[in-house]
Amino acid sequence: MIYSDEAPALEAALHREFSERRINQINMRKEFFRVSLREVEEAVLRLAPDASFFKDREAQEWHETLARRKQLLDDLQSSEPQLPREI
Repeated sequence: MIYSDEAPALEAALHREFSERRINQINMRKEFFRVSLREVEEAVLRLAPDASFFKDREAQEWHETLARRKQLLDDLQSSEPQLPREI
């Protein structure tokens, strides 16, 4: 995760930096590049020294989304009427 006051400019600079390593050379909207995290970090440090680069952020919002979905499912299941085991 990278925080920068100039995020759009930094993103464009990174795209130029790694343009030869773009995975999809036909559709430029597909923003995937064959580069290592270390290469990205080095480029960010060179292109935007004031940007903050975090390697320890592990999809926090995704994990929160999964937890919310699980809670909604649990709530739904607990609100369903339960049939008795025996009649």
